[in-house]
Amino acid sequence: MTSEAAGESPYSVVAIIALYNGAEFIERSIRTVLSQTRKPDEFIVVDDGSTDGGAAIVERLAEEHSSIRLLKKENGGQSSARNFAVAHSTSRLIALLDQDDGWYPNHIEELIKPFEAGDRFKLGWVYSDLDECDRFGRVRNRCMLQMLPQEHPKTQLARCLSEDMFILPSASLIAREAFEDVGRFDERLSGYEDDDLFIRLFYAGWDNVFLPKSLSYWCIYTGSTSYSPRMARSRMIYFEKLYNDFDNSDMPLMPQWKTIIAQRFYMTVFGELQRAAMLRDRALYDRSVADLQHIIPFLPQGMQRRARIRLRALRSFERSQFLERIGVFRIMRAGWRMVLRLR
Repeated sequence: MTSEAAGESPYSVVAIIALYNGAEFIERSIRTVLSQTRKPDEFIVVDDGSTDGGAAIVERLAEEHSSIRLLKKENGGQSSARNFAVAHSTSRLIALLDQDDGWYPNHIEELIKPFEAGDRFKLGWVYSDLDECDRFGRVRNRCMLQMLPQEHPKTQLARCLSEDMFILPSASLIAREAFEDVGRFDERLSGYEDDDLFIRLFYAGWDNVFLPKSLSYWCIYTGSTSYSPRMARSRMIYFEKLYNDFDNSDMPLMPQWKTIIAQRFYMTVFGELQRAAMLRDRALYDRSVADLQHIIPFLPQGMQRRARIRLRALRSFERSQFLERIGVFRIMRAGWRMVLRLR
């Protein structure tokens, strides 16, 4: 019997995992859902065109646990798979879990409490801190959001535009009403789709609550989607979307959103270029150079000139290797970390 049917809560919860070639991880992530102290009312795994046998693992687990429902579709990306699952569910609250991440047993139990309290106008989502792990689920950092300079909970649009939101879907519980109100995930995005969703929720007036404790873990490693070419392509789509959608030029005395957005993505891609030099990854380096060339014309005039001079000095991959050997990039990274600490 579900908690809603038992009369314990007016809020039903659907747990959703989008699966794409995640056979290595999917059983681990599913078992963290099954171990919840507050069970989800629906549990959907969407096979987004996998080719590695992951769906067979889900089918085996579904035979053991009738709560698991496996849906299948042609590959369309994580945003498409999540939207598909939501469309095939009815619960009032949406709990998303990436295939290689996991929830601690009290994840749903804690995140649902602000919704049940009912003291927030237009509460759109609740999210928590999380632990950073390697691909095997071994902890690197506890409560990693408290180690970063981002604002939690979100209260300032300018800050949402100037930096990554760092609201992970795996650490969030989202109201279906809010999710539908802003048009679901943008299916063009296979990376930054979470930032895009939450900034649209914020801008549409939906409130948020942050719980400063880890209720889930995030596995980050070189082969994860955070470091994929698809993520880089999606980042540029997201950059142009933000730049086109947010304009406060009618308020000249305020910080200009378009400038904030261009500077943010310039610094992000420049950091990727430095990482490519450090990893000796020519393909990543060349892609970063191309992305910087695209972003620079959107920067303020003075910053454009400095950025072009810097890019001319770094355009060659061979030159980047020389600069990495003599420590120039190391000095740049140290300077940027200091800037972040002072923000």
